[in-house]
Amino acid sequence: MALAKLGPVVLDCPDPGALAAFYAEVLGGSVEGEGDWVDLRVPGGQALAFQAAPGFVPPKWPAPDHSQQFHLDLVVEDLDAAEKGVLELGAKPLDAEDRSRSFRVYADPAGHPFCLCAG
Repeated sequence: MALAKLGPVVLDCPDPGALAAFYAEVLGGSVEGEGDWVDLRVPGGQALAFQAAPGFVPPKWPAPDHSQQFHLDLVVEDLDAAEKGVLELGAKPLDAEDRSRSFRVYADPAGHPFCLCAG
């Protein structure tokens, strides 16, 4: 028997509304709230929450001395189309050059690493 149920995955960031809007464009869903805490409700998926973090410093990837702490794996049907879309929304490529792999690594507008993974 489980002791708990997983709630939303929470990302610290400088602007919760802006980062929630980025992920809403990538994943769909509805943005709820404003200010220091914003939720993204994704239909049929795990909820994400975005929390204001004064003095936020984005993780570095890859950097053994600056842990990424976590990342999101986003499953997509078409890596090239998804890449085009996330770049247009403000993502930055971190490790997307190797086209032979089934994943590509990016940073969201606040600097959190995420992967687009072939479904």
